[in-house]
Amino acid sequence: MEILTASDPEDGLDIACSRHPQIVLTDLVMPNLSGLDVLERIMEIDPSTDVVLMTAHYSSESAVEAIKKGASDYLNKPVSVAALRERIGKLVEDARKRQHTLNLQDKLRTSSEFEGIVGHSPLMWEMFSRIRRVAPHYRAVLITGGTGTGKDLTARALHQLSPVSSGRYVVLNCSAVVETLFESELFGHVKGSFTGATHDKAGLFEHAHGGTLFLDEIGDMPLATQAKLLRVLQNQEVQRVGALNARKVDVRVIAATNHDLQALIAQKRFREDLYYRLSMVEIQVPRLAERKEDLPLLQRHFTARFAAQYGKEIRGLTYRAQIRLSQHSWPGNVRELENVLGHAAMMSVGDMIDVQDLPAYLHAEAGAEQAEPIAAPLAPSVGSLEEQERLLLKRAIEAAGGNQSKAARILRIGRDALRYKLKKHDLETTTHSTADSASAG
Repeated sequence: MEILTASDPEDGLDIACSRHPQIVLTDLVMPNLSGLDVLERIMEIDPSTDVVLMTAHYSSESAVEAIKKGASDYLNKPVSVAALRERIGKLVEDARKRQHTLNLQDKLRTSSEFEGIVGHSPLMWEMFSRIRRVAPHYRAVLITGGTGTGKDLTARALHQLSPVSSGRYVVLNCSAVVETLFESELFGHVKGSFTGATHDKAGLFEHAHGGTLFLDEIGDMPLATQAKLLRVLQNQEVQRVGALNARKVDVRVIAATNHDLQALIAQKRFREDLYYRLSMVEIQVPRLAERKEDLPLLQRHFTARFAAQYGKEIRGLTYRAQIRLSQHSWPGNVRELENVLGHAAMMSVGDMIDVQDLPAYLHAEAGAEQAEPIAAPLAPSVGSLEEQERLLLKRAIEAAGGNQSKAARILRIGRDALRYKLKKHDLETTTHSTADSASAG
C-alpha cells in the first residue's frame, strides 16, 4: 500500500485528481480550504474514494453534513493509532470487497453473453432458453419487442444455433423497401417482366436458399406481398415476377416487428392467416425497463467496447452517473443505452464517466444543478474526437481563468495529463501554472 501526503489542501487535491487514492484522510479546519470543501471536490473527482474527516472541533451538525456530502467516517481528535488503524482496516476491507464485486461483474458479463446478447435477468434467461429450444427445429419464427430491444441480435442467435448456421443469413428491412419493388426484392423477376427489368434476377428467398431470411419490421409489408409470402411459407417455393414456373427453396424465415400485429389485423393492415403462420413460434424480447437488473452488465459491456473503440482508458461510471441511468425509463431500450454510453465515452476526458458526460436530455430529466460550463456535452456535429477534446480543453482553461491546476480538476485529470494534452493541441500559451491544491493521503 502506498501512502501519499500533502501539507496544503490544494496540493492534496492535485494528488487526489492524478492518483485516485483509495482512502483520503483530511483535517476539517485548514487554511484556504476546509475539510468539507476538500470532501466536495474529491467527490467530484472520484466518488468511489473513501474520505475520512478528523477534527478537534466536533459537532453533530458538521458530522451529519459531512456524511451527507459523502464522507466515509468522521473522527474526533485526538485519534488513537489503534482506533485509526481499525477504521482504516475496515475501509480497506470494504474497498477490497467492492473490487472483488467488480471482478465478479466482469466475469458475470462474460458468462452472461449469449450469442452476442448481454443479460442475466430472469426474463433474459427465459428468452435464451426459448431460443435454444426453438433454434434446431423452426421453419418460421416471429420476434416481437419494442424498438431497440435487440430483435436483430435475437434473430442472428436463432440462425447461429440452427442447423443452417453455415448457410447465408440474409436481411430485409421491410420499412425501407418501396412498395412496387417488394415482390421483385423477395421473389425475383425475369427479363422484360416490367419496365427496367433488363435481366433475370434472383430474389432474396433464392439467395437465402439453405440458410435464413430475416424480415425486419414485417408489419410494414404491403398486404399483396403478405399473401405471396404466406404461399412461400406454406409451399417452400417461389415464383419470380413474370415467370411461369415456381422454384423450390429451403429457407428458414424469421420475422420481427415492434408493432402490435393484432391491432394491425383489426385495422385490415396485416393478414390474420400470415400472423398465425408466423406466430406458431413467438419470441418476445423484453424492454430494458423490464430488466433493469441488467443495467450494470450492459453499462460495463458498452463502456469497455467504446473505450477500446476510442482508444481511451475508462474504468467505468461514477456512482451518481449509474444512479442517473437507473432512474431513466429507457424508451429507446438497449439501443438508447448504447448511444448514451457511446456519447459519454467520447465526451469523457478523465477515466470515469460522470453525469456531465451524459447527453443533455438526461441532465434536464434529473432536474439537477447545471454542470460546469466546460462539462456540457458537445454536439456530435462539432467534429472529430481530436477537435472535441481540444474544445473541451479550451473551455476548461477559460473557466479556470488560465489556471492549469483548476482546469485539471474541472476535467478530473492530473496536471501532468493536462500539460500533455495542452502541448498536444498547442494550447500552452493560453495558460499559467500556480500552486493549486488538495488534501489527500
